Amino acid sequence: MAANESIAMIENLTAQLLAAGRYLHAQGTVPATSGNLSARLDADRIAITVSGSHKGHLSSDDIMLVDLQGRSLDGKKPSAETLLHTSLYTRYPALGCVLHSHSAAAVLASRLFADAVVLEDQELLKALAGVTTHEATVIVPIFDNDQDIARLADEVDGYLAANDEQNCNCYGYIIAGHGLYTWGESVSEALRHVEALEFLLDIENRLQGVNRR
Repeated sequence: MAANESIAMIENLTAQLLAAGRYLHAQGTVPATSGNLSARLDADRIAITVSGSHKGHLSSDDIMLVDLQGRSLDGKKPSAETLLHTSLYTRYPALGCVLHSHSAAAVLASRLFADAVVLEDQELLKALAGVTTHEATVIVPIFDNDQDIARLADEVDGYLAANDEQNCNCYGYIIAGHGLYTWGESVSEALRHVEALEFLLDIENRLQGVNRR
């Protein structure tokens, strides 16, 4: 790839991630310095937000490059959760973007539900790629938080491997007390997924509260 072409691709992805950060912050799903955003540059490189960046006020300096092992390629400090991104890109070669939000809905869902949130009979499920009917069932697994990110990434990858073998699509997962990870083949698709899943999680939380009365 020519140097000028690579620079143009980096600039384009950077602009998309900056816009995604502003949008998610405006939605209240990445408060303070929470969350992290990434997009695939090519087969070997990922653009990702640097550690501790405020997603509502990102600049180009807040985007860095890492390889698929999560190692910095430009001297900047990656998020501690980078391996949760790179493991997804490794598993799914067509994946173009991973978004981690830290919404009240996702955190609350991890307190209300044990191992997973089951989403079904909701029209907005059709916002997820490949879902064509409200009669679909989408499972959002919940994993215990773990400061050992490599171990957590392996646990998530094991779950996804088992799902892949059963031909069950997975659109995201929750880390308990932490937030939602979701993805797509492009930044725009991942944004659509995170917006839909956040809405659906909020509905399930409300239903859980109603059913407890």
